[in-house]
Amino acid sequence: MSLNSVSLFRPDGRWSRYSKACERALKQGTRLVDLMQMVKEFRQTDTTTPVVLMGYLNPIERIGYENFADQAASAGVDGVLIVDMPPEEADEIGPLLKSRDLAAIFLVAPTTSHQRAATICAHGEGYLYYVSLKGVTGAATLNADDVAEHLAPLRGMTDLPLCVGFGIRDGVTAAEVAKVADGVIVGSALVNRIAESLDAPETIAGQLKSVLAEMRTAMDA
Repeated sequence: MSLNSVSLFRPDGRWSRYSKACERALKQGTRLVDLMQMVKEFRQTDTTTPVVLMGYLNPIERIGYENFADQAASAGVDGVLIVDMPPEEADEIGPLLKSRDLAAIFLVAPTTSHQRAATICAHGEGYLYYVSLKGVTGAATLNADDVAEHLAPLRGMTDLPLCVGFGIRDGVTAAEVAKVADGVIVGSALVNRIAESLDAPETIAGQLKSVLAEMRTAMDA
């Protein structure tokens, strides 16, 4: 969840779903501390499901690295993926996360060089997030064979689970990715369903459950 405003445009010039989601959060006054409280409430009924916070650096810098690490650990967070912080710039926050048993998770893209991928793997913890597409979140075309080809050399660099995100929008794409990856990451499909259900917010939880149930069933099959 990112609490800073991000301006992402689709090729047709419209705001991306994620940008609109950020705007909704800002309009409601949502803060990073509110997210921590949500995790605390979740942990009251579920102490085993891993929780990873994914977002941008600005809100973390605003409250301070050590304060953020303390709050995340206290809330029950397991890992953090700061999408605009490469491992070369994580010298300060990285040790703070590690000392609190918070995994520092990093991204690898199709365009990442072999040498840089090795550096990312050496610094990564928890799992490696492989971005399956060259484009924005929610892109429509995903080729599982191409993903498998890119994952193969990464398996020689790290023992971390390789989880794949971007372009996974339904049961079919989730099942295809699950054949070649250790984990399937779903984002835009859920953000889109939330956006489509804003007129009936009481139905959102059920809608999201339906999306994920379809994917889980397809993957298990």
